[in-house]
Amino acid sequence: MDYNKCASEVLSAIGGKENLASAAHCATRLRLVIADNNNVRIKELENIEGVKGVFEAAGQLQIIIGTGTVNKVYEEFIALAGIESASKDDVKAAAAAKSPVYKRAIKSLGDIFVPIIPAIVATGLLNGLLGGLKQAFPSIEEYYIYNLMNIFSNAALVFLPILIAVSAAKIFGGNTYLGAVIGMIMIHPDLVNAWSVGGGAETTTLWSWFGLWDIQNTGYQGHVIPVIIAVYVMSKIERKLHKIVPEVIDLFVTPLVSVFVTAFLTMTAIGPVFSQLETWVLDGAKWLIEMPLGIGSLIMGGVYAPTVVAGVHHMYNAIELAMIADNGKNTWMPIATAANVAQGAAALAVAFKTKKQKTKALAIPASLSAFMGITEPAIFGVNVRYGKPFIAGMIGGACGAAVASLTSVYATANGVTGLFGMLITTHSFLGYTLTMLVSAGVAFVLSYIMFKDPDETSETSEKTKTEASVSETDKVFDDNSVYSPLKGEVIAMADVPDETFASDVLGMGVAVAPVEGRVVAPADGVVSTLFDTNHAIGLTLDSGIELLIHVGINTVELGGEGFTAHIAEGERFTRGQTLITFDKELIESRGYQSVTPVIITETEGFTEIVKAADGNVDFLDKLIAVKRA
Repeated sequence: MDYNKCASEVLSAIGGKENLASAAHCATRLRLVIADNNNVRIKELENIEGVKGVFEAAGQLQIIIGTGTVNKVYEEFIALAGIESASKDDVKAAAAAKSPVYKRAIKSLGDIFVPIIPAIVATGLLNGLLGGLKQAFPSIEEYYIYNLMNIFSNAALVFLPILIAVSAAKIFGGNTYLGAVIGMIMIHPDLVNAWSVGGGAETTTLWSWFGLWDIQNTGYQGHVIPVIIAVYVMSKIERKLHKIVPEVIDLFVTPLVSVFVTAFLTMTAIGPVFSQLETWVLDGAKWLIEMPLGIGSLIMGGVYAPTVVAGVHHMYNAIELAMIADNGKNTWMPIATAANVAQGAAALAVAFKTKKQKTKALAIPASLSAFMGITEPAIFGVNVRYGKPFIAGMIGGACGAAVASLTSVYATANGVTGLFGMLITTHSFLGYTLTMLVSAGVAFVLSYIMFKDPDETSETSEKTKTEASVSETDKVFDDNSVYSPLKGEVIAMADVPDETFASDVLGMGVAVAPVEGRVVAPADGVVSTLFDTNHAIGLTLDSGIELLIHVGINTVELGGEGFTAHIAEGERFTRGQTLITFDKELIESRGYQSVTPVIITETEGFTEIVKAADGNVDFLDKLIAVKRA
């Protein structure tokens, strides 16, 4: 393959270097951010020698070239374009910059809150535990250990503005310690505690705008949005000063001016204005949830799942944190649980009703994941794909959310839903359980009634042509087998929720839904490609078979977090040797699927490639069999 020719033709087809904003690559594809997508000639791109497919996703134009080749085309491409090599994070940032302002704002909210959720969950669990103990043993309040644990349980809420300020400074590109200072100023002990003011404490005037508007000396305990806006302003000021202040005095001038100007604006304008706006939003959310007969909660339970599909559900974190900080009661979380559990139950109904083994293999683990609070596999892999189960899940979520409102369910933290949410709903255990049962029951029944298998003719034909029974495979292909590099559930490639893999453009094979975070060598051979984020590895086996093992779907976006390589590119390995270990729980907690395609990338010389296993496989069980020409 002429890598330079391929790169040159790609550059021309996307509209030249003038139309290129940023470029990176993953294990299989070029990831480009285009200035104007109207100038891209898709058909021309698809017909370039070496290009196996083209699609748009996450604001990026993704050009599939293949493992071991894409990196060489990329080197020629950036040289021709005259740009610097970019990381995947750089390309994601460039793609995000093209998104509408409201989407960028919602994404920023999610990025700020996700890192601090563990702190809120930890203290919320303690709070829930103490509440349960207090109900069971009222006299426990008299003991020192209770008071000590009470300090532990509310520490994150007392200092919430500082946690938010640090996280926001990281997202907005400001100094995290200066961000922390802004958070500290907003809850300084010389200000009257906001919770005390809510209880009737007296305040004095801190600042007066021409006698028209008096600002009181009230702290911002329990507030979220004012802190984020304040740190955003501070970060803007700091970055601007770094550009214009001479380096010799930058260390002194920039922090001083950034903190002073931001603090003054925060205490006299930003804080009062945005705290009032936040109060109105919070009051609106509470009003919605407290509407008679649970009507408001019913509406939100129904539309929650579509907001997940739209990617705007992270905005709810701000509401939940504000509720917790206000009175310790997160009444929004049960709505999320109702919606999540309902989508899981709808997917489970599909698994029970479908006659297709590959649909069952995808739907069952996806539904279990949703019951634990991670809904993406169920929503995108099953329910949206078939349509009616998604609608059934929406209806079930609406019914469950109404029950949550009517039974006054609330949580003491956020970031946890589904079955694990019981740990932070000890005050409302029965109501929470009923919420999940109603959500799941309604969604399951409706999905089971509404769902019908698509036409099975093509499925039967495909199975006849591409699959063989284990016994037949053993007889015909015994000497040309690929053994499983992972332990888990075998999934047909057509059911992998990524069109690149599902369409076989990278080659033929199967996927494994792993139950253990380890990839081993299926036979003796050499590492032909190891991607820098360690999420994908290319192997050349001594039998001549070339394999790509790609751990997870879109896991390149993790930037290597959770992946460890135990071998280097070019090194030999022996059968059963550990090649990569990965943190399966971390991958799935970030919303990615850990299902791992195992692909024969070079199919020339083979007259047949078939799946040699169904159901569960252990390490080095027969997975794929080939018949040579």
